[in-house]
Amino acid sequence: MNSAKIAISLNSNLLKELDHLVSRREYPNRSQAIQAAIQEHLTKKHKNRLARECAKLTPHHEKRLAEEGMGRELSEWPEY
Repeated sequence: MNSAKIAISLNSNLLKELDHLVSRREYPNRSQAIQAAIQEHLTKKHKNRLARECAKLTPHHEKRLAEEGMGRELSEWPEY
């Protein structure tokens, strides 16, 4: 995947923590540490969104979605 260079500003405490991770060899460099942090944040955000959307489903609506497209075969399925 192609990479793009960007410039960011960090407060000094955050920069010290970032450099500490790199010095402990948890990441090879600042760039990869920041990429990992952003990826982790986005993954959590997507999971939280999915959980929120799933929580909106009522049992009736969830059943309707599960049965969508089953047509005539639905009568062959046992009642749940």
